[in-house]
Amino acid sequence: MTSAATSAPARTVGDVAELVRSKNAGPFWQTLDVFCDSDDAYRELADESLLTPDRIAALYRVDASAVRIFRLPDLRVIKISFPRPVSSGSANDRDVHAGQQHVPLLLMPVA
Repeated sequence: MTSAATSAPARTVGDVAELVRSKNAGPFWQTLDVFCDSDDAYRELADESLLTPDRIAALYRVDASAVRIFRLPDLRVIKISFPRPVSSGSANDRDVHAGQQHVPLLLMPVA
């Protein structure tokens, strides 16, 4: 009997976090919020080698120097902000509230 080698799918930010959401931070910036329900989950996601400006820039196709990351351990929250590619409500805006922009971060592998 032969068995195919199977590997477990990589864990993602969405697997570890309680909630990941996105929203406008004014008409020219957007913010991603990562909420954790335990100190262990927060420590895993707040690791400065995981959520870096370079990784966020690659996910969202923005300049890494513009990415701002705020780690709030007392709240178990990580906030990530960066400029929107187009201003909210402009003719080329496809998500006026930036409410669907969390998905790339949600799917980002943590290991």
